[in-house]
Amino acid sequence: MQNSIKTDFLSQTNSQNNSQNISEESRFSRNNLIYGNAGLEKLASSSVIVFGAGGVGGYVIEALARSGIGRLDIVDNDKIALSNINRQILALEDTVGRPKTEVAIERIKSINPNIKTRGYQLFYLPETASEIDLSQYDYIVDAIDTVTAKIHLIEEAQKLDIKIISSMGTGNKTNPTMLEVADIFKTSVCPLARIMRQELKKRGIKKLKVVYSKEIPCGKTEDSASSGKAKAVGSTAFVPPAAGLIIASEVVREILNSELRIQN
Repeated sequence: MQNSIKTDFLSQTNSQNNSQNISEESRFSRNNLIYGNAGLEKLASSSVIVFGAGGVGGYVIEALARSGIGRLDIVDNDKIALSNINRQILALEDTVGRPKTEVAIERIKSINPNIKTRGYQLFYLPETASEIDLSQYDYIVDAIDTVTAKIHLIEEAQKLDIKIISSMGTGNKTNPTMLEVADIFKTSVCPLARIMRQELKKRGIKKLKVVYSKEIPCGKTEDSASSGKAKAVGSTAFVPPAAGLIIASEVVREILNSELRIQN
């Protein structure tokens, strides 16, 4: 009788494990058709950290989670504001007022319950940089909108020889088809890219992969006391999300290129 009960229990456990395996295979089955088992395993063993969970960073996080990245950490000090709803994937009526890192973690856990993730609710600056050990990551995404923070993060990534991609300005832009992937020193038009070129050149940094737009900025810029930043710019539901998806694509392709030589 005891053997029968034990056999039934083992059978039930094996059935549950098989169901879970089938579920996990199904979750990323469409990715598997492109990347294959080896590609999915590579993504699942990779660690990425995203700085900034706003209009650009939120879509980077979304796409990387749906691509099967195994570890995805998030750095952002902001709480979701009502003004974020027009363009940020984390911003909904019922998430307003909540920390972006908290909402992001809930969302990616609902996409992939097995993903490893941690949120750092801090404003990244040279003074707070020591709170994050960058050496544990395979890839860094810079979706920060503060020049000082961007420069410091880029310098740290290059010291550690960790791949990094940086988002340039997406505010006051309306045409996502004018976004491009380029080296920072081959960019044009974008005001933020111009400042970054100057600052990086001073520091002896000779290359940096970025996503930027050749679109001439339009719209208004106004003071924004509520955000704690000097200026607020106009933003659409098209350009920041498109930039985020392009960045996520570049991250996945670079992670896999060394193993699978995916065509560019």
